[in-house]
Amino acid sequence: MLPVRATAKTKGVRAEDVKGLLPLMTLMVIIFLMLLFWENELNEEGEVSTMEQLHVDYPQSDIPVRYCNHMVLQRVIRGPDNTCKKEHVFIHERPRNINRVCASSKKRICQNRSSTLCFQSMTKFKMTVCQLVGGTRYPACRYRMSSMQGFVVVTCDDMGPVSLQGYVE
Repeated sequence: MLPVRATAKTKGVRAEDVKGLLPLMTLMVIIFLMLLFWENELNEEGEVSTMEQLHVDYPQSDIPVRYCNHMVLQRVIRGPDNTCKKEHVFIHERPRNINRVCASSKKRICQNRSSTLCFQSMTKFKMTVCQLVGGTRYPACRYRMSSMQGFVVVTCDDMGPVSLQGYVE
């Protein structure tokens, strides 16, 4: 019988083997960096908030004390440069009913915008109006709460309401 001789060939990683992976690895690094910068850009400028995130609280949150102060902090509602907003409105109505305001026949030019159309709701909605009573810089804002019913005035695009322009009692 002939002796069996096992020889271990050690084959190292050669440059030719890595060449095929280089484009894939470069693409993965570029995607990672894009996602990283995109996330940081959103966090620096504040996340883009929809009208629903800012103004709709349906059904109304069960917060017995300091509703406005709690909601303003929870929803991170603030003015430019972290200032306290003088007034903020929460609408206690189903989002689909608020979306219907964009089909309202009550149209008019918005007060602060030269050519933008505003739409007023046909029915009154339950709302909470938060009036600033103390503080100038977020998060040290203190609000007084007033419950009311009123017509909402919004701007719209093809997707529905974009921003709350005000209300009419």
